[in-house]
Amino acid sequence: MTLNPQYDAIGKGFVQQYYALFDDPAQRSNLVNMYNVDTSFMTFEGVQLQGAVKIMEKINALQFQKIGRLITAVDSQPMFDGGVLINVLGRLQCDDDPPHMYMQTFVLKPLGDSFYIQHDIFRLGIHDIA
Repeated sequence: MTLNPQYDAIGKGFVQQYYALFDDPAQRSNLVNMYNVDTSFMTFEGVQLQGAVKIMEKINALQFQKIGRLITAVDSQPMFDGGVLINVLGRLQCDDDPPHMYMQTFVLKPLGDSFYIQHDIFRLGIHDIA
């Protein structure tokens, strides 16, 4: 395969669509369609999960209902298999908690005329300093 010249538009469009679903509790369950039943991986705050079912169990177990999100940057790179690497930097506020910096990295893999999330890594920018 070759590099996808639309990688930047794909990355930005994906991020907009993903967070529109994630940030709406009534729509969050639709994220299952973005992950592969077997070959998707997620690392959420150090917890590693494989497959759409396990990933959605984790997402559905999150207790917050209200999300405030400010996306600072979306950086995308093309991959040699036609996929797209996406890194998101922003601030996140859940319910009445204080806002925190976060980073989320996605690897989108081509599937026909679309993509699925093969890798998803999420980490809040919270540091425990002794």
